[in-house]
Amino acid sequence: MYKRALVYLLLIISCHTLHAQLGEMKNNWAVGVNGGVGMNKVSFTPSIKQKSYNTPTLGLTVRYISEKYFSMICGTQLELNFTQRGWQEDDTERVYSYSRKMNYLEIPFLFHAAFGKEKRGAQFFINAGPEINLLLSEKEVKKGDWTDVSGEQYGKLVDNRFDYGIIAGAGVEIKTGAGNFLLEGRYYYGLSDFYESGSSNYFDRSGHTTMTIKATFLFDLSQ
Repeated sequence: MYKRALVYLLLIISCHTLHAQLGEMKNNWAVGVNGGVGMNKVSFTPSIKQKSYNTPTLGLTVRYISEKYFSMICGTQLELNFTQRGWQEDDTERVYSYSRKMNYLEIPFLFHAAFGKEKRGAQFFINAGPEINLLLSEKEVKKGDWTDVSGEQYGKLVDNRFDYGIIAGAGVEIKTGAGNFLLEGRYYYGLSDFYESGSSNYFDRSGHTTMTIKATFLFDLSQ
């Protein structure tokens, strides 16, 4: 229950900026595209030895700047992304290799705070908030000699296709006459488990963790 309460709280914080009237009011809408690379692992209990599983992410971004409070520019940001997650196991003897590719529809709801130039120039920003994800498909990739390899995760399909967690990031935005160029680093921590957990299940924990490097291009619809 505490996980759900945390998600609901972050949703309220993200939505609150739409109604806040503490500073100078703004009405700036911007839309654009984003893309990047995610460095994925899964937090398993019992643990599984892994290495970073690097996969692509791409999607659409909508941002609304609602106000300026002192030097802080505040707003909200919504994205609709196609993201690959999963894990890749690390066999030090290189006898076999295994990876699980998991394709998600990703929807982050972000509070956006920026500091810097409003028109032309650089801004530094932070994004934070809840994220929900829906598993679209999954695929196992096995290579090498599997004669003596065993594990509960092999051949086991996902039990929970709905995933949720929290995300936070920081970056820089360059505002130009041609549009706004953003470079950002993000970290996602999954609060849900994609395998059923409990006394009758093997895994007590199976949640995604992802570090993403993302570039975004936005153009302003209003200022």
